[in-house]
Amino acid sequence: MPFPSNIYLAPLSAVYGAVTRMRLALYRAGVLKTRNVGVPVISVGNITTGGTGKTPFVAWLARRLATEGYKACILTRGYGRTNSSRQVVVSDGQRLMAGAADGGDEPRLLAESLVGIAAVISNADRVSAAKWAIENLKSNLFILDDAFQHLGISRDLNLVTIDSINPWGGRKLLPRGRLREPMTGLARADAIMLTRADCAHDIDMLRSEAQRLSNDRPVLVSKIRTTRIVLLNTDLTSNERKDVAEIPLYPELAFCALGNPTSFFSHASGDGHQLVATESFPDHHVYTQSDIDALSRKARTHGAQSLLTTAKDAVKLRDLRFDIPCYVLEIEMIVDDEELLLKLLDQAVQMASKHLD
Repeated sequence: MPFPSNIYLAPLSAVYGAVTRMRLALYRAGVLKTRNVGVPVISVGNITTGGTGKTPFVAWLARRLATEGYKACILTRGYGRTNSSRQVVVSDGQRLMAGAADGGDEPRLLAESLVGIAAVISNADRVSAAKWAIENLKSNLFILDDAFQHLGISRDLNLVTIDSINPWGGRKLLPRGRLREPMTGLARADAIMLTRADCAHDIDMLRSEAQRLSNDRPVLVSKIRTTRIVLLNTDLTSNERKDVAEIPLYPELAFCALGNPTSFFSHASGDGHQLVATESFPDHHVYTQSDIDALSRKARTHGAQSLLTTAKDAVKLRDLRFDIPCYVLEIEMIVDDEELLLKLLDQAVQMASKHLD
């Protein structure tokens, strides 16, 4: 019987796994140091590559913590930016200070949605970024974006997002599968968030497996809902944004550059959008005018009267020209176990504050 073609990647996955386990062992032994930055730190990450709903979860956390009076700052690597070696302040919490090219698409999206709520800094060195933010922005709490494997900075609450549609990345390590580390690594988590739970094949079975792998940590569930649809290039401060009900659902071509494009297409279809065609690009893709022209041609070929994309994609599209209307579907996370999550947040922050006094 023939083996799957990716069987040839098995040796590379074995090497990747050995390196990952060695790195974790060095941190446990204290050879590699985990540094404390002096204020409470909450980490959001995952164990697979691709989209697992981290960005809307980070935004959810930032908004809830702001209501408690915290001056939070989101620290992120900023994938896909032009110069990943330097620090970029995407937002100081009050002003947008860098675009998607310099700061990264997800940091820019977070910055736009959290003006007046939280700062956003792109820097691969989270410890250095944290020290800068404490001194210059007076930040008193940090949210680490995509940091489950970034062990160089101490955290007080370790949250892991798992995509309910494709939770385990084929159960194989990179590059054969999508796992960043063995599934047993979930034992380092303080709590698990199952995202897109309304799309899961069997959410109870998935919850049980996540609980077992994490040594009975709390497993919460969430889903995504559409908040509104806006025309691309609408001014960020404009009061003319249209509510969802005011946008006619023309036949559309949906496109995106996400780690999990199927989740966007499925969500849009579930909302009632008439998708006559779809197009996906690699995650963090930098769009060109030729990309947009090709999308317009494909849309017309399939009878689409408009384009539909995500808010993450929109931050990279505003300087490009569109021959047909392009709408942006904006979303937010709804946490079913909100009371439990808020309790975990409060306990972690309060405990951290006591230790730092």
